[in-house]
Amino acid sequence: MQYKHQPQFNSRRTTRQMGRNQNTVRFVSQIKLGPVTHTVLVALMITVLGLIYLTQATRATGYDYQSQKIEDKIAELSTKKSDLEVENARLTALKTISSSKVASDMSKPDHTNYVKD
Repeated sequence: MQYKHQPQFNSRRTTRQMGRNQNTVRFVSQIKLGPVTHTVLVALMITVLGLIYLTQATRATGYDYQSQKIEDKIAELSTKKSDLEVENARLTALKTISSSKVASDMSKPDHTNYVKD
């Protein structure tokens, strides 16, 4: 049995004069692809690009949900803050009134009567 050696490149030196900035070796592929294989490869590349796009779009939607949760929490805390401000104002007003000069000049009644039905 005899093996035949096939070179993977063809030299251009024999065919023409070598010029500046030109390759001296040309690669010749041993694999030949048909039109069906090219179509399948293009379809696979389009599918992969579509999946990458969907991944990026899903990631952006996830950030939208997170920002919505944060905005809801901010709104809840703002409501709680306003309720606490009202409570603080009410308690501060009671302390101010009880420690005022008018309240200290008041006296307790000697006798209290209640109205009966």
